[in-house]
Amino acid sequence: MENASSVKEFILLGLSENQAVQKICFVMFLFFYMVIVAGNLLIVITVISSQCLNSPMYFFLCYLSFVDICYSSVTAPKTIANFLVENKTISFVGCIAQLFGVHFFGCTEIFILTVMAYDRYVAICRPLHYTTLMTRRVCGWMVIGSWVGGFVHSTVQTLLTTQLPFCGPNKIDHYFCDVHPLLQLACTNTYAVGIIVVANSGMITLSCFFILVMSYVVILVSLKSQTSKGWHKALSTCGSHITVVILFFGPCTFIYIRPSGNLSADKSVAVFYTVITPMLNPLIYALRNKEVKSAMRKLWSRKVGSENGKV
Repeated sequence: MENASSVKEFILLGLSENQAVQKICFVMFLFFYMVIVAGNLLIVITVISSQCLNSPMYFFLCYLSFVDICYSSVTAPKTIANFLVENKTISFVGCIAQLFGVHFFGCTEIFILTVMAYDRYVAICRPLHYTTLMTRRVCGWMVIGSWVGGFVHSTVQTLLTTQLPFCGPNKIDHYFCDVHPLLQLACTNTYAVGIIVVANSGMITLSCFFILVMSYVVILVSLKSQTSKGWHKALSTCGSHITVVILFFGPCTFIYIRPSGNLSADKSVAVFYTVITPMLNPLIYALRNKEVKSAMRKLWSRKVGSENGKV
């Protein structure tokens, strides 16, 4: 973590310097974060406690919800607190830790979404081989691979950033520490580092997005020979996943596969993949999935029944 920097802390400019806007943002972000934690935690508890949600799809959904909680928790608490204070500082070490966490959990989520797409491909295109291909052991290794991939990616991004000298400017035009805003503060030519950062992020984002698109193209082609009922069932199964992929990959692609540009636009777009998408994931998966809704009702019935039994 030691480098040639004389900067010991950074100042986060946040989403707005207007006090009235900051108060509105405080209420909104606090509400969003509470929904993120409560909604995703409900999915985790429901999947773990339900006997009927034991398929690989729900196994991955459980980890996706857990990652969403961790991902939003890296930035949201600090952002919410900063809306109430005038001195929006973050230490150098804290900033680098936040950068690592954002890329670690963000990249892990990208890999888990890709694995979920493969799961849907096998379930729809190779249903007879599904149970042999998607065993609990294989699913476990896929999740481990997602975590390892996220760790390697975030380590590369973090090491590249920590090697840069920061010798004066310390105002980050963002509401959390990220690579592009920090590159603009470095006291050296960051062109080469910027290219490596974009290549690292772009390679992961584009390759995973390509796999996702190809999975759904193959799925759609394979459905041509099926009845309208089969079409509806398959599309309803994939609909939730496609919605989440669009909401997450769209903003990420805009931010990370191009060189740093307009940071004001970047931080507005970043709200979508750090706050909005983790908040909508439980709503999308719960509202569009009959099995999840049924399992949640049973979990609630058991809870109410146990409380009535105590009385």
